[in-house]
Amino acid sequence: MKADVAIIGAGPAGLMLGHLLHQAGIGVVILERKSADYVLSRIRAGVLEQVTVDLLDQLGLGERMHKEGLPHKGFFLAHGEQLIHIDLQALTGHSVMVYGQTEVTRDLMEAAAARGVEIIYEAEDVTLHNIETDAPHITFRKDGAAHRLDARFIAGCDGFHGPSRQAIPKSAGKVFEKVYPFGWLGILAEVPPCNDELIYANHDRGFALASMRSMTRSRYYVQVDLSEKLEDWPDDRIWEELRLRLGPEAGARMTPGPSIEKSIAPLRSFVFEPMRHGNLFLAGDAAHIVPPTGAKGLNLASSDVAYLSRALIRFFRDGNSGGIDTYSQTALARIWKSERFSWSLTMLMHRFPEGGEFGRRMQIAELEYIANSRAARTAIAENYIGLPL
Repeated sequence: MKADVAIIGAGPAGLMLGHLLHQAGIGVVILERKSADYVLSRIRAGVLEQVTVDLLDQLGLGERMHKEGLPHKGFFLAHGEQLIHIDLQALTGHSVMVYGQTEVTRDLMEAAAARGVEIIYEAEDVTLHNIETDAPHITFRKDGAAHRLDARFIAGCDGFHGPSRQAIPKSAGKVFEKVYPFGWLGILAEVPPCNDELIYANHDRGFALASMRSMTRSRYYVQVDLSEKLEDWPDDRIWEELRLRLGPEAGARMTPGPSIEKSIAPLRSFVFEPMRHGNLFLAGDAAHIVPPTGAKGLNLASSDVAYLSRALIRFFRDGNSGGIDTYSQTALARIWKSERFSWSLTMLMHRFPEGGEFGRRMQIAELEYIANSRAARTAIAENYIGLPL
């Protein structure tokens, strides 16, 4: 089996890259260790920057997003009874699109089948070989049989736990990481959202987020200790905590309902450098993780894919390796700025056990400054809508 580019991982990053290269006439094969149904079952982010919207439009896959997605011109930071509006449209002239990552993945998967983008699901024991040469290859097992995929390049879009980053010698890369001492307990319910824009809340009891996937499906989160267990959080307790942390105005508009999905996710900031080793390129969560506070995970994967697809298309079109040679440096420049924003918003909006009363007063002072400073709100808005490529 042969391809110009072998892509590991059929999440949004791998699928978008596969489509962009296929559109340019470059042969791709995508390997995914899980089933298609499993990939679609993963509940992830739902706020899309313009870079992600533009990529879907470029692929001719934006119709359902524009029809069913919710353009948001702003969001709120909440503190006690105060709601601070970050008016994205007024401050930057741009907005974001609320459209679930599951729906993005579904659109990409369905189009792949229709357009002939080859995806091999349930590929087991995926192993990378000879990545430092011009003839790398991948071995894997499918339905009990051994297979080999030869390619000119390999793109590792296989997430934090995938084999791609693990194939890079430890001496050839460096890890930067911060693990946060709490997680997000998320609940998904078929109820209308409590507000027409997202609310990020800072409360004495911890962070909370009111989000949505549509006007009839809501996604909420509360900060919890990593020792907490789901069985200790029945739905009624979550709704009560949300009503308290989000403040009286949002709480009064909240519609409780039975959860259709519930989980606890740990938070970390993580970057691996460089994002290229030999003829292996990393993209998305394989190279970096952000806490979800700034809604950057999927969007950073999209910017990686934008850079990498342009570089690979340029190489196969005219033999110019300039783009692939600078891919890691170019992508990391944007990644670190997004990491900074996600980290700073996480530090501002969550309760940290080690922060004490001094740390709490600093958060309150910062929120009061943001409420009264257009410059501060503009800086937040510029980062939230996504920095330019």
